[in-house]
Amino acid sequence: MPYFLAIDAGGTKTECVLADESQELARARTGTIKLLGVGAEEAGRNLAAGLSALSSMSGVDLHKVTQTCIGTSGASVPLVADWIRGALADAVGGEIVLCGDEEIALDAAFRGGGGVLVLAGTGSNVAGRTQDGRLTSVGGWGPALDDVGSGYWIGHQALRRAFRALDEQRPTILIDRVQELWRLGSLGDVIQEANATPAPDFSQLTELVAICASEGDAVAAEVLARGGEELAYLAKLMIERLRAMEDGGFVLPSIAIAGSILRSVAAVRVSMSNALERTYPGIVILPEVVDPALGALWRARQG
Repeated sequence: MPYFLAIDAGGTKTECVLADESQELARARTGTIKLLGVGAEEAGRNLAAGLSALSSMSGVDLHKVTQTCIGTSGASVPLVADWIRGALADAVGGEIVLCGDEEIALDAAFRGGGGVLVLAGTGSNVAGRTQDGRLTSVGGWGPALDDVGSGYWIGHQALRRAFRALDEQRPTILIDRVQELWRLGSLGDVIQEANATPAPDFSQLTELVAICASEGDAVAAEVLARGGEELAYLAKLMIERLRAMEDGGFVLPSIAIAGSILRSVAAVRVSMSNALERTYPGIVILPEVVDPALGALWRARQG
């Protein structure tokens, strides 16, 4: 019986799936295996832990795997590709297919076909694929330059807008809630922490911002709505780029969504959808957040 291994190597976690030709046999989540994030030693431990869990849960010797597909950022970087292939070579059998993380996410929604994927998690970007398989992307330039609508962007923008609200004498509970979360004693401490070097992880404020918005804080609600509009703008740029690339054969693509923000923060998702529908009436926005690991599994099964 052929077995297939799929790995979605994200920035904070790695999702591993073992399947046969028709069903998942086991799924395990482990820490990130991104070299630039944790180094080779920790990445190797995390990968080994995920593979061991799959084998233990399924009872399958991974050396019997027919083909593995792994999706990760930096797949075209020789250092990354060589390390992944080397780390997997002794642990699993069969061929290894290495793809970008955007490609497996697109495959999860469109099974090799054309479409647009809007991803918003800790970071954000928009990926697109033409009907004949050409890949392109917009956004995703990192937290200092772009990543609109991401967890980091939401936290950072919310705090910036909260301090602007102080100047405007607009009410907001955001600053008090951030002060409580960060366990700080005063407004001055919040200012110092927010301007510290290195900067705090503003993505950790996302849930707080969503809660404040749900409690009626107008500043928080405006930030979430703006995040969705910014993501819609990136999607519009992608749609128009695909229109130019298709050169006469263009069909309005469907939109798929991925990432923790679009999964969990409804206000961002609704704002993005509304903005896209205003620009492209009748556009299809797939309702379910895609599972990139299933895209990697689909590609592994293609042989």
